[in-house]
Amino acid sequence: MMKIFKAPTLVGIDGEAALREANALLAKRLDQPARRAFLRRSLTLGGLSLLTGCSLDSNAQVETALAKISRFNDTMQGLLFSPTQLAPTYTEAEITRPFPFNAFYGESEVVEVDESQYRLEVTGMVADKRSWQLDELRAMEQHDQITRHICVEGWSAIGRWGGVKFSDFLQRIGADTSAKYVGFKCADDYYTSIDMPTALHPQTLLALSYDGAPLPPKYGFPMKLRMPTKLGYKNPKHIQAIFVSNTFSGGYWEDQGYNWFGGS
Repeated sequence: MMKIFKAPTLVGIDGEAALREANALLAKRLDQPARRAFLRRSLTLGGLSLLTGCSLDSNAQVETALAKISRFNDTMQGLLFSPTQLAPTYTEAEITRPFPFNAFYGESEVVEVDESQYRLEVTGMVADKRSWQLDELRAMEQHDQITRHICVEGWSAIGRWGGVKFSDFLQRIGADTSAKYVGFKCADDYYTSIDMPTALHPQTLLALSYDGAPLPPKYGFPMKLRMPTKLGYKNPKHIQAIFVSNTFSGGYWEDQGYNWFGGS
């Protein structure tokens, strides 16, 4: 017989007040409305109490509850993620032109990377830790995809990216694919990390081109990681270093309250 699990009753706690407190705390942590909504979508008293067991009578306990909810979401998204299910693809006629610029800074502040000096650093649980030049990556088999970029702020756009399957690159460097995480450090001081199943997904690209031309600076030159299975903030641009690890390293937005798995 299937057991029905009931959320515990919070004795002596004003549930509505607790939710108001949690939402007020979110407003302080995430100052843009769309980003506040990102966590609020799953914020209910039942979720807070069920997942955390916290009494929710202080800001610190609400912070703990929110962190636990986010990690629970990560776990569930990881369990539901299919390494073989493909994101939708589109025709060239459906490409969004111009494709929008998006970053945590203005377009006039886009970092310029000197290709002649550029080297991709590879560290962590890999057999081959040598640095890579762009020409070496361009010499590998290239793949194109026309997929939808979905932003957490509520908009989306279709673009065409080309580059090396990230799984091919990980194989080439002898990455330990039993490791939990792959992390990225970028020339614009952005950083993030992803789960290994997403890293090995057939649509995850180390993108070197956009719409048939070398990747322009505003879209991430010299390279970005393109993952149509994840939200936009999980797709790092201007990548300078890649590391494979069993140590959780978070991310720029994730460390400010965004969900780490970030599936789209």
